[in-house]
Amino acid sequence: MASVIQIGNKKIQPAELPHLLAGHKILHILQREVIIDKAIATIELTPEEKATTIEQFCQQNKLTAKEAITAAQKQLCITSQQFEAIATRELRVEKFKIATWGNKLEQYFLQCKSQLDKVVYSLLRTDSSEIAQELFFRIQDGDATFADCAKEYSQGAEAQTGGLIGPVPISQAHPAIAQKLGTSKPGQVLPPMKLENWYVIVRLEKLIGAQLDDAMKATLLNHLFEQWLAEQIQNTPISLVNDNPHSTNTLAPALVMS
Repeated sequence: MASVIQIGNKKIQPAELPHLLAGHKILHILQREVIIDKAIATIELTPEEKATTIEQFCQQNKLTAKEAITAAQKQLCITSQQFEAIATRELRVEKFKIATWGNKLEQYFLQCKSQLDKVVYSLLRTDSSEIAQELFFRIQDGDATFADCAKEYSQGAEAQTGGLIGPVPISQAHPAIAQKLGTSKPGQVLPPMKLENWYVIVRLEKLIGAQLDDAMKATLLNHLFEQWLAEQIQNTPISLVNDNPHSTNTLAPALVMS
């Protein structure tokens, strides 16, 4: 006999479930998780890894007593085996990432490094070319500090920090500014350049080169994983179809979501 979901007094029949998931926009979430489950199906954990991960999961979720674990399983309507799968899922996903892209990280890092470097820079913007030119010469000649000029004349939010921005990934800056920063020396004040309706003065304060440390490896692995997952989702459409070939009643017109 097929199981029926009951929420309060409402019973949800199996035939209703696909439409309910689609109506509440949960199908895409399910699609993502099914794809991940398939990917990590062959990932194995050692007995020690499994025991440690489950213990950490229980501690994080304050499930330190056996009764609490039993209550959680009942509340979530899951078996002990499903509880174990949930508790170890994050580790299995991480092991999948490492197995799939771990040996490609160094090459990928070198390809992306210019976009991963961080910068600290000063910026001043005004809608007057004359004011921009005057301020540039005053700053360059040492007659005024960049911070004082930015506080008094800059017309953007950077005026509140004396023009100082960062540290931020260089890729977050306007492309024209990022290009100038990438070829500048710290302390060099660049002549005003016109960007849209602004005249902008920029000075590189500090370039912080990206390093392939553990934090960067985790960031790159996550990026590669999400990139791969987006492609899998795109290539795995969702359809609502009638699974009974002998039925004369159609479930509904196929709902295809990509």
